[in-house]
Amino acid sequence: MRGIVLSGGSATRLRPCTKVTSKQLLPVYNRPMIYYPLNTLVKAGIREILIIVAPEQAGHYLNLLGSGRELGVKFTYEIQDQPRGLAEAFIIGENFIDRENICLILGDNIFEDDFSAQITEFKSGGHIFVKAVPDPERFGVAAVDAAGKVLSIEEKPSAPKSNLAVTGLYIFDSRVVEVAKQIQPSPRGELEITDLQRWYLEKGELHCSQVAGEWIDAGTFDSLLKAQIFAKEKMQDKMIL
Repeated sequence: MRGIVLSGGSATRLRPCTKVTSKQLLPVYNRPMIYYPLNTLVKAGIREILIIVAPEQAGHYLNLLGSGRELGVKFTYEIQDQPRGLAEAFIIGENFIDRENICLILGDNIFEDDFSAQITEFKSGGHIFVKAVPDPERFGVAAVDAAGKVLSIEEKPSAPKSNLAVTGLYIFDSRVVEVAKQIQPSPRGELEITDLQRWYLEKGELHCSQVAGEWIDAGTFDSLLKAQIFAKEKMQDKMIL
């Protein structure tokens, strides 16, 4: 299993803080934000990690993380010129993926859970991680039956079929590269990761786990403040980076 951290985007919701730096380089208590998704991957045994960044911030990431040798991992870097959707990460990372299973995590997502079991046991298909939230219309939403089988996936629906948000952690087999190349941009001009999930769902190969602990999408000032407090109080003994 290889990993990708997607840390592109312009983070306009966090201006002016992100006017001169990347959102994922902002501090979350005593570490840059990107350390938390990296920690999720490394704790699960992933040692080869591609970091996708915006061109104007590439040097900052190199200065911070380098080759990864000091952390016991190997970092590769690629540029995302424009934020054209989460699914584009698999097209950008095609050579890096190279027929391996791949775990994608968003650079502003902070998880309390340890996903080692799900990542280690993954064989093929797709696997998503969902969390009950009070405002599912802000996210991709999964409808799941009593046995945990995924019934449907919708992107930011106005009338959600459930309160289960699809979090920013995804596992796919290497077919995801070709699937990503085939999907068409949505009305907002992006390659939606929901369309990738739906492809696996239609083949009966999309699996789902519920996130038990805290999950924070630190893309707004309120969620960033929540992440600061949570990282100080709950994450210090869970960090290996």
